[in-house]
Amino acid sequence: MGVIYADIELANPKNGNLKPIAVRALVDMGAMTICIPEHIAVQLQLQEIEKREVTTADERSHVVPYVGPIQVKFGNRTCFTGALVIGESVLMGAVPMEDMDLVISPSDQTVSVNPRSPNIPSALVK
Repeated sequence: MGVIYADIELANPKNGNLKPIAVRALVDMGAMTICIPEHIAVQLQLQEIEKREVTTADERSHVVPYVGPIQVKFGNRTCFTGALVIGESVLMGAVPMEDMDLVISPSDQTVSVNPRSPNIPSALVK
């Protein structure tokens, strides 16, 4: 599978006066959450909740800020989560993908809403 990107919108749900930021996010189902660069956290005035230790792909550990809440939008879907502040670009992991009921098409290298539930997200809650 190649590299897959998704056009998403990030917003601070606690401050409606700030405009959302449209970004192109790298989609990584091996990552759990969303990672944002510091400049986005600053622009959205996201509050640091705590520090978290993360291990990056090169097996190095880093202590980074965990900020939030952050609202993530894709098409007709939205979710609210926290974000790790690390890196130079946005990375969207499995948790926001699952929360918004998004699917990856490896052959097209695209992200889309689940075709089985095109109007509202569905979830498995057994």
